[in-house]
Amino acid sequence: MIGVIAVLKIKDGTAAEFEAIFSELSEKVRANEAGNKLYQLTKSRTEPNTYKVLELYADAEALATHGQTEYFKDLGRKMGAVMDGRPAVEVLDSVG
Repeated sequence: MIGVIAVLKIKDGTAAEFEAIFSELSEKVRANEAGNKLYQLTKSRTEPNTYKVLELYADAEALATHGQTEYFKDLGRKMGAVMDGRPAVEVLDSVG
């Protein structure tokens, strides 16, 4: 398994728009990516305008497939309009 934590900071006043775009993306991921085991948006309790996406993939191929889908690219562009900078992404290897 491969884990990913993506930290996304958004512009003030754009939470509803961001969450709607992400909701559409997560629906498509769950419906089309058998190798994706978890794709969950969470919101920080301590950092304003900060979201963290918790992701889990069966293998490196599943992770690569995710980033190459047209819906990921299209919705990523839409998300870009409300983001406050580039996401910080950490890839993790499963242990045990």
